[in-house]
Amino acid sequence: MTVSRNALVLNQNYEPLNVCSWRRAFLLVYRDKAEMLADSGAGVRTVDRQFTLPSVIRLHQFVRRPQPRVRLTRCEIFIRDQHRCQYCGRNDVTLTLDHVLPRHRGGGHGWDNVVAACQRCNHRKAGRTPSEAAMSLLSEPVQPAANAAAMFGHHLERHREWRPFLLGWLDPASRARLSADTAS
Repeated sequence: MTVSRNALVLNQNYEPLNVCSWRRAFLLVYRDKAEMLADSGAGVRTVDRQFTLPSVIRLHQFVRRPQPRVRLTRCEIFIRDQHRCQYCGRNDVTLTLDHVLPRHRGGGHGWDNVVAACQRCNHRKAGRTPSEAAMSLLSEPVQPAANAAAMFGHHLERHREWRPFLLGWLDPASRARLSADTAS
């Protein structure tokens, strides 16, 4: 059987925890470790029974977990910088990564030192600091907070039934964007 559905896992307090496979979600419900809050519309058939596959489950026990962090990746930097060059503001160009304080001058490879830059600005800045190159940053680079939008936003196109369970955990900007997408 090839069912490629995922399920949203909520903590006991309805906080989004993670996304798991339909098999894992089904087993958690079947073993009475979780309850099904929304079904996927698909099912699994055994010799004598038909089971509905869960799309959203809520655990019966509260699970403590460390505060999630957004990983430092090229994609996440572009998302943080809204796919804009942080020097000229253009968003219609191919972006590269730029170290604000160049690595050969002691700059690290962290959230506070890496920004999105177009090739032209990155080449112009070269191995200098922005002040030495007579350039300025549009916004100060910071580590983004890991919220429901960052963790689960990319799943929402395929799983519209998850939206009611995620809306309350989104930051106001993401909630407004999601509500606008739903209205259109």
